Amino acid sequence: MTFKLSEFLRFGAVGVVGFLVDTAALYFAIHVLPLDLYSGRVFSYLVAATTTWALNRRFTFTHPDPAPLFVQWLKFMGANAVGGLINYAVYAAVIKFTTVGPQYPVIGVAIGAVFGLFFNFAINKFWVFRPPPPPGASA
Repeated sequence: MTFKLSEFLRFGAVGVVGFLVDTAALYFAIHVLPLDLYSGRVFSYLVAATTTWALNRRFTFTHPDPAPLFVQWLKFMGANAVGGLINYAVYAAVIKFTTVGPQYPVIGVAIGAVFGLFFNFAINKFWVFRPPPPPGASA
């Protein structure tokens, strides 16, 4: 399995959509639900991760997967949990250790997303959305 720039670019574009969803969900959680900056971020991450799973499944890694959708989603969420922890840790550090973070939490979301990008692309390409072997090939 080789690196394809087109996949990485599609993954990045989906990530931008995920960032927008993440940010909107965070502000919704903080101002409407009302959750704090940390629990609101957990909520927004789950909303954004579900969105990016669906979009990556449709546009980035498009080979068929015979597993049920819920199983595919669980695999994606589990694999991306490490990237999510990296993302969340960076976000929390920006909120806690900068003066601008609590005023503009979107900055923490953006910096966290960049830190998680490369790990998440690799885990998605080579494990979550790995194409099935061709017929007759040994797995």
